[in-house]
Amino acid sequence: MAGKPWFGLATVVLDCADAHALAGFYQRLLGWEVKASEPDWVLVRCPDGGTGLSFQSEPGYRPPIWPEQGEEQQKMLHLDIRVDDLAEAEAYAVAAGASRAEIQPQDDVRVLIDPAGHPFCLFLP
Repeated sequence: MAGKPWFGLATVVLDCADAHALAGFYQRLLGWEVKASEPDWVLVRCPDGGTGLSFQSEPGYRPPIWPEQGEEQQKMLHLDIRVDDLAEAEAYAVAAGASRAEIQPQDDVRVLIDPAGHPFCLFLP
């Protein structure tokens, strides 16, 4: 091998039952724009650029269980989202369609569940 080729992370793809519904949630939550859309796939990205989020409809999608439990569907990843006011951001996320996870492992982080069942964390910088 002559050298390392260039790699650039363009997007993180979240599987779900309905790509358009989940993209709408993250569009509301983050204030991002839809950059591309197909019947079973949507890309949203910050207007300032950077890594985007894509959503892909999967017919056999099963939402993950958090915290993980034995033989249940495990989460494969979660998003960490920086906020400037934890209580205000949590209220906004819930109003946008998220739910608060029953278990909150840290006082300075809020674990929420998106409408497709993916956990995500809100945290202060």
